[in-house]
Amino acid sequence: MAAKNSAAASPADRVLIITRVFDAPRDLVWRAFTELERMSQWWGMKGMTTRVHKLDLRPGGTFVYSQRTPDGREMWGKWVYREIVPQERLVTVVSFTDAEGNLLRHPMSPSWPLELLHTMTLSERDGKTTLTVTGVPTNATEEERKTFRAGRNSMEAGFTGTLDQLAAYLSSGHQVD
Repeated sequence: MAAKNSAAASPADRVLIITRVFDAPRDLVWRAFTELERMSQWWGMKGMTTRVHKLDLRPGGTFVYSQRTPDGREMWGKWVYREIVPQERLVTVVSFTDAEGNLLRHPMSPSWPLELLHTMTLSERDGKTTLTVTGVPTNATEEERKTFRAGRNSMEAGFTGTLDQLAAYLSSGHQVD
């Protein structure tokens, strides 16, 4: 069973930090985030239908996905990989896009930052993996940074639902090669 998420902010309330412990080895958690077939089985916001379209794991490569809300609205997202240290660290620029990959504003928040810099780190102890994700607006205006800070509860809820799905995937037994 995975531990609950914890979220904290930097002293200036500028960085989102999500930490989650999974009852799975680091190699498996890493592969869940870096292999298209595995990401397709768990990635996305809880309650949405998610399709993974592309996962090109290399600096400059992209992870592209779409999500459909229960009322039929479709949203697209993209990560651009900046840094990859196998089984330890992924640094990505995360954004909303259209189906062609062009940057878009958050569909429900016109002042949401166009790009977020996410850093994911993994560490293992006694067969359990600690995942830490930090997120910070990049190339953002003061209004966008303010919107990001105000969206903390929403971001935490979104991460919680997504990481709950990862925990279920990791404990399902279907992920074993």
